Amino acid sequence: MGIVDIAIIVVVAAVVIVGARRAIGTATGKRDCCSGDVKGTSEPIASVRVSDTDESNYPYSADLRISGMSCERCAGRVANALNSIEGTWATVDHKSGSAHVLSKSPVDLSAYESAVSEAGYRVVG
Repeated sequence: MGIVDIAIIVVVAAVVIVGARRAIGTATGKRDCCSGDVKGTSEPIASVRVSDTDESNYPYSADLRISGMSCERCAGRVANALNSIEGTWATVDHKSGSAHVLSKSPVDLSAYESAVSEAGYRVVG
């Protein structure tokens, strides 16, 4: 066995160990699935508050399928990204992988897709 083979084995072993530690931490609730950070040590996500929560003020709507969400923190990131768009009010459910978006102006799917993408997720279908 040559030096290159040994180096490859060491690298693969290191990747497996790091992946296993992250998976175990996430499964036991000690780590956050989104960032791998130990829970309680990372900066909380700033919430975008929607001031107008009267649905009758939002004549337009869209339902989006979002891929990549696996927890409430993921859903919060997507909701904050969508709610940061002027005149938008979004609710997001990570379990169903969906976002329900209400809008005061005609729906701009490209703006929604861009906001979701910048948050690290993807609109599908």
